[in-house]
Amino acid sequence: MTNKQVFHSQIWQEDAEENNPFEAKACYCHGFDVYGDLLGKASWAEYLYLLLKGERPSPAQAQLLESLAVAFANRGPRDHSIRAAMNGGVGGTTAAGSLMAALAVGAGQYGGAHEVFHAVNVWRHAGQDITQWQTVIQQLLADKTVDIWLPMEHAPGFDPNGESCTTPTRQTLAYLSGFIEGGALQWLNHHREALEALADCPLSMTGVAAAALFDLGFSAEQAEMVFLLLRLPGAAAHALEQQAL
Repeated sequence: MTNKQVFHSQIWQEDAEENNPFEAKACYCHGFDVYGDLLGKASWAEYLYLLLKGERPSPAQAQLLESLAVAFANRGPRDHSIRAAMNGGVGGTTAAGSLMAALAVGAGQYGGAHEVFHAVNVWRHAGQDITQWQTVIQQLLADKTVDIWLPMEHAPGFDPNGESCTTPTRQTLAYLSGFIEGGALQWLNHHREALEALADCPLSMTGVAAAALFDLGFSAEQAEMVFLLLRLPGAAAHALEQQAL
């Protein structure tokens, strides 16, 4: 009697091909037939939302996630994760090596995905209350616990090296704030200067991303993952360009 391996997932279900148990005949994502129903009908942003949240996004949520993906697809050579991928391309590393370099550098707490993690948690605890923002940020900066990550040294979602909010940050915030009425992005757009005074540094693109991902209902852990994913296209493009040069 042979033992059958069974994998349990609340996200995914498969039916095996009759003549090939190593391949699936049908794949279901949260109950939706991926190749029989979603393919050709759902956008990439809608499918990503379904994968992570287990439900279809509203049209406004889908448009917000799609626009966020465009804003962060390529942050340019000034971005540390892009530079890491470019260095991989120059050094002739594999495609996976360049992307892993971008992920490693872009995972951190200075413009990286773990800063977004912290910023989403600030939204979760402080909401749309400036007084609470000050309390939560002070508590975060006072926490000197060291585990995988070193303690935060600046308010998450703000640029410790900046003197004023950059033009792309203001443009992105203004555009994205139009999708979710009464959401975090709208509130951030109206109270940006007050929050910048509180943080003693200007709002950064990670702060805009955190507000958008919070508006989309993602947890801090989900937001961290999505932020890593959204930044890979630019890393790939710049790595390929440098490899060719």
